[in-house]
Amino acid sequence: MATMQYRKLPHGGEQISVIGLGMGSIHLSDEAEIQRTVELAVESGINYFDMAASSGKPYACYARALAGRREKVYLQMHFGALYDGGKYGWTRDLEKIERTFGEQLRTLHTDYADMGFVHCIDEMEDFEQVMQGGLWAYMKSLRQSGVVRHLGLSSHDPAILRRFLDTGLIDMVMFSINPAYDYSTGTYGIGSMADRGQLYRECERAGVGISVMKPFGGGQLLDAKTSPFKAALTKTQCIQYALDRPAVLTVLPGVRGSRDLEEVLAYLQTGPQERDYAAISAFTPQNADGICVYCNHCQPCPAGLDVGLINKYYDLAQAGDEMAAGHYQKLSRGAKDCLQCGHCEKRCPFHVEQERRMREIAAYFDPVSTQ
Repeated sequence: MATMQYRKLPHGGEQISVIGLGMGSIHLSDEAEIQRTVELAVESGINYFDMAASSGKPYACYARALAGRREKVYLQMHFGALYDGGKYGWTRDLEKIERTFGEQLRTLHTDYADMGFVHCIDEMEDFEQVMQGGLWAYMKSLRQSGVVRHLGLSSHDPAILRRFLDTGLIDMVMFSINPAYDYSTGTYGIGSMADRGQLYRECERAGVGISVMKPFGGGQLLDAKTSPFKAALTKTQCIQYALDRPAVLTVLPGVRGSRDLEEVLAYLQTGPQERDYAAISAFTPQNADGICVYCNHCQPCPAGLDVGLINKYYDLAQAGDEMAAGHYQKLSRGAKDCLQCGHCEKRCPFHVEQERRMREIAAYFDPVSTQ
C-alpha cells in the first residue's frame, strides 16, 4: 500500500493527510459499509474527515469506526447543518445550532471539534447575520474554551471568504476547487481564474489552509459527456490539480463506499505522467493563456529547476507573502540558473513565456546576480 502524504496546518501544526474524506454521498451505503469505509480510510492514513452529511444516518457509523482513534483524526464540523428527523437541512437559528452541535458530539463520543466551520455561507446578507446574530460570538467562545480547536467556514464565494480572512480569526476554509470552477465554468465557478488564484495566495499568506470540496465537479469532470471541457479527466488528475493550488492542505472527495475510496486512494500509487493535468490547456479560455498553473508539464528542466515551484513562490511574494522569499532561497536551483534554452516554453501547454518569467523572477529574488 502506498504511503499517505501529509501537510502541516500553519496555525497549530497539525499534520493533515492530503486526501481526506467527504461525507456527501456516503449515506447511499448501508451502515456496515459506511463503517468499513471509514475504517479503511483510517487504515490507509486518512486523518481528516468532513462532517457535513446529506443525512443524519452516517454519524453513528463514524462513531463506531473511530472508537479508540479519536485523537488520531481531525473532524471538520459544520455549524448550521442540521438533521431534524434524520434529514439534512440548514439554519442560522442559534438555538438549533447549539442543540445540533451537542447532539453530534454525543453521537461521536467526543467533547470537541478540531475544526468549527460556519456552514455553507455564500451571501453577504448571510455573512452579516452570522456576525451580528450571535453565531460567530458563540463559535469564538467555543474556541476560547477549547471545545473547538480552529475556526473556519465553507463557501463557494471568494468575496465571502475574504471577509472572514479579514477577521484574522480563521485557520482553515473549505472551498470548491477544480479546473472547471477555476476557469469560471459551472454553477459554483464564482470569480475569474485570476481572482480565484489570488485568493489561494492570500490564504497561504495568511497561514489559512484550504480543504477542497467538489474536486471532481460533482462527477461532471470525470465524464466527457458532462464535462464542460468536453473531455474527461481522471480522479488522479483532479486531485493533483487541487493539491497544486497554494494553501491547499487536503482534498475531500465524496465517496459512496469502500470501492470509491479505493479509487481515490489509487492516487498515491501514481506517478507524474498519470497526475499530469496539462490536457486542460486545450479547453481553457483565452484569458487563462500565458498563466503558469504550476503543473510542471515542462519537466524535466535541463538546468534542474523546479519551474512550477519557482513560479509559485514568486506569485506568493507578489501577493505579499513575506515567507515566500525565504522558501525560494532554500531551493537548490533558482531562476538565476535558467539556461534560457527554451525547453520549458516548447513543452508548456499554457504558452507561458518562462524564459522571460525566469529573468523577471531572478531580478526580484536575486538582484545582485542579475546585475
